[in-house]
Amino acid sequence: MAASYGAPGVYIEEVASGSMPIEGVGTAIPAFVGFTRTYDAGAGDSRDPEGVMPQLVTSWEQYERIYGGFVEGAMLPHAVYGFFGNGGSACYIVRIPGGAAGQPAKAALPSANRPEVESLRVEAIEAGHGVEVVVERPGPAEEGQEPPQEFTLRVVVDGQQREEYPGLTVGRGARGAERVVNDQSTRVRVSMPVQPGVPMADRLPAAGVYRLEPEGGVSISAGPTEFEGSVTERTGYQGLAIADEVSMVAVPDLVTIATRPDGSFDARTYLTVQGKLVDWCEQSRTRMAILDAPPGLNAAQALEWRSALARDSAFGAAYYPHLVVSNPLAGVSSTNGDRYLTVPPCGHIAGVWARTDGTRGVWKAPANEVVRGIVRLETDITSGEQDLLNPQGVNCIRSFGSGGIRIWGARTLSMSDPSWRYVPVRRLFIFIEESIKRGTQWAVFEPNDRNLWERVKRTINAFLRTLWREGALVGSTPDQAFYVKCDESNNPPESVDAGRLVVEVGICPVKPAEFVIFRISQWQGGAATVE
Repeated sequence: MAASYGAPGVYIEEVASGSMPIEGVGTAIPAFVGFTRTYDAGAGDSRDPEGVMPQLVTSWEQYERIYGGFVEGAMLPHAVYGFFGNGGSACYIVRIPGGAAGQPAKAALPSANRPEVESLRVEAIEAGHGVEVVVERPGPAEEGQEPPQEFTLRVVVDGQQREEYPGLTVGRGARGAERVVNDQSTRVRVSMPVQPGVPMADRLPAAGVYRLEPEGGVSISAGPTEFEGSVTERTGYQGLAIADEVSMVAVPDLVTIATRPDGSFDARTYLTVQGKLVDWCEQSRTRMAILDAPPGLNAAQALEWRSALARDSAFGAAYYPHLVVSNPLAGVSSTNGDRYLTVPPCGHIAGVWARTDGTRGVWKAPANEVVRGIVRLETDITSGEQDLLNPQGVNCIRSFGSGGIRIWGARTLSMSDPSWRYVPVRRLFIFIEESIKRGTQWAVFEPNDRNLWERVKRTINAFLRTLWREGALVGSTPDQAFYVKCDESNNPPESVDAGRLVVEVGICPVKPAEFVIFRISQWQGGAATVE
């Protein structure tokens, strides 16, 4: 409806253009699937009390609050820690029930008089983290009096005191710790282990702060089915259907479920999960799988694994070997064997991908980049060994002495189509396709005429021209780098009648200089002759 004007003058009207510029989508958000130490619904998502749905975390500190940090046997915490340590800023966690979660945290309180004697055992009622008990004792007895036989027990959760029980004693009396705490506490349970021949005077707990920790590591009750999960229940990697931002998927705890109790390795389980993950990523068309080679392989065995994987896909990338990191759970007096831990590389790799995206762009190969936060490689690789691995799409991580440990490969699992040989090419297309898809939603249900065609063309042209200027596309001019076609030739009347708007886009992506070749020969220099 046209505005009415009365007084003569100049009037300004703001008119909606009907189109919006395309903004690039995020490319640096991975999802990690595996086991966690625990899950705190209060710090996470209260609507998901089991914590099985994908949840976003933006720092290692937030991960610790929600999932409890490191736990023996689980690889997911190390992957997340490596991701943030290598430049990542946000990731999704897909927790698989059946690991350390559900194991209550415990602590053994030593005797004040005899440290070798266990005074009390304290166990958390719920599987949680950040629970500590504080034991306080009165001062020494005055001369001629019996030493005090009472103590105070405080329960601290995440640094805040939640419960306090003064005047406790050991034994079965009215103020016995077992009776009082177990009747009143909603956080912990207390038990008094049998200690034959130890008098009650030697059973009083020593003053101090005791952190409750889960005993042992991961107790596995999950398998490939749980890792695959369900779209309807939002579990496993299929649950990532609700997380459109995810552009890469890794399963660090695949090595955990594939390692049998006797230490042997279940290669079939390992390959089954990896193959299904690649297939799922290929179906989604918007995500890439970061695959870890099995642990403990030499170069020949890594080739056998790649052959057994039997996947020819641009939506997966494989990395070898595993990484050796400092063990965060090792004590100060640990031996060398306990001080270090071998972990899958996927978390660190995802961090490097994110770091490269942020500093250079998704079109820059995430290779020749230093991997941070590791001690050494599980296996050192020679150039001759990589000559065999690289053509098969196995990206090697190599040590270059003072040059650091670097990713030295950027290939996908695509073997039959050289157009999709490189990781940055595939990821660039995912980035462009998703950006155009989300940035042109305004065109849906608009009048399908020439005016709409031109607006769509201008919008996409502007987006691609920006990418060309930033170095994502090859060509000395925009016409050499890309084209956008939307006219009568690809939108005939029958297509318009069917409600379709067809836009054809062609782009020329940059590809990495994988082989830099210098041809050097002897040159016999001489004086130039001038006539």
